[in-house]
Amino acid sequence: MDYSRISLRPFRPSDAEDFLACARDDKVTHYLRWNTITSREEALIYIQQVAIPHPWRQSICLDDRSIGYISIKPESGNDRHRAHVGYAIGSEYWGQGIVTTAMKMAIPIVFEKFPYLVRLEALVEEENLGSQKVLEKVGFVTEGFLRKYGFNKGEIRDMFIYSFLKTDKIAS
Repeated sequence: MDYSRISLRPFRPSDAEDFLACARDDKVTHYLRWNTITSREEALIYIQQVAIPHPWRQSICLDDRSIGYISIKPESGNDRHRAHVGYAIGSEYWGQGIVTTAMKMAIPIVFEKFPYLVRLEALVEEENLGSQKVLEKVGFVTEGFLRKYGFNKGEIRDMFIYSFLKTDKIAS
């Protein structure tokens, strides 16, 4: 993989078809809080109503074509020093280091855009080994195992919590 082909940018309405290719795959949405998207119209609504207004949701692009996303959502009030990290990518791109590369690109941008942030955290279901590997390769630290913590797709699930502090070094 030529990692110079990977970029991050804001979503555009013209990404609807590419986003649908990722969002209609049950393998991709299995661990996500939102359900599989089945039409171009739904994909466009998601981009316009969720992705574009989001505080920081960027399209992961390969040759400027949207193949997934990274989301960083700062908390508010007294918790605004931390933000939740989420990401997804089309299953045909799994295991190629694309999300790892995109995360390494995103972290310095996010800490610059939100100077009050000191902590990024990610919750990952116990079975989601691919996502755990991404976070570990980026330099996130596993802080603990949260039993029956997250509700997703009708079940309460066990999760790992990972963190990355502003003072941490991105893994090389």
